[in-house]
Amino acid sequence: MNDFGLVVIGAHSGTWLISLLEKYNGKNILLVEPVPYNIKELIKNTSKYKNINIETSAVSRKKGTQKFYFVKPESITKLGKHWAGGIGSFDKQHILNHANKRFTVTDSDIEEVEIQYLTFLDLIEKYSIFSIDLLQIDVEGAEFEILDSIDFKKILIKKIIFEFKHFDGTFKEGPKLKLIKEKLISSNYSITQIDKENILAEKK
Repeated sequence: MNDFGLVVIGAHSGTWLISLLEKYNGKNILLVEPVPYNIKELIKNTSKYKNINIETSAVSRKKGTQKFYFVKPESITKLGKHWAGGIGSFDKQHILNHANKRFTVTDSDIEEVEIQYLTFLDLIEKYSIFSIDLLQIDVEGAEFEILDSIDFKKILIKKIIFEFKHFDGTFKEGPKLKLIKEKLISSNYSITQIDKENILAEKK
């Protein structure tokens, strides 16, 4: 079994992870990213670091092959929003719900692929993970499915940072977020909202 310094589910291109990669350099790192063009950039952007594993499956509550949606690479340029490459989702409507006057995404801008989904337990077993210093999750509304599936009695996770703004639907927070907060608190975590989008849970 292995101790991991950093596990990121939703690693995107890795551009925004450099400070974390520097911090955990020398420790085992696992980066999960299913969007094909992001995977290419992720490999390039992390090539100088050692002990990095890149997992190209998505993570959800159930294992299997499912549809996955993301903004086409040519549409990212057309739409003029660099973050459009980071809103891949198992729910196409989630992407369409981002549409506004400045981000005119339509159905024709979205690509659909069949990808492999793993459960969090599958991920832990595949990489023989015993403990994690920091688990970071940014998966466009699928955070609840992942966090709700984790058995905190079976793995030590010291810190968790997760995006909460899509917990109960696109740009919605509600009962699901409340349920996860209660689960984390009952698992002996302290909860801190660190900005408008993310929560930090720290093991006491």
